Amino acid sequence: MKRDLAEKGSVPLRYWALWWSLMVVADVLFYVILTPFWMGLRAAAWLAEQRSRARG
Repeated sequence: MKRDLAEKGSVPLRYWALWWSLMVVADVLFYVILTPFWMGLRAAAWLAEQRSRARG
């Protein structure tokens, strides 16, 4: 049985609010917390490699 999409109606406002709230939390988590942490780890690894090569 095929249903028309118009039959379903619109999405309630509370679901839109929940969706955007979760998107904001995910963006902050990824871009503000995890990305600098990852870049710091990469910088530390790069420095360790440079020191190791300098020692010969």
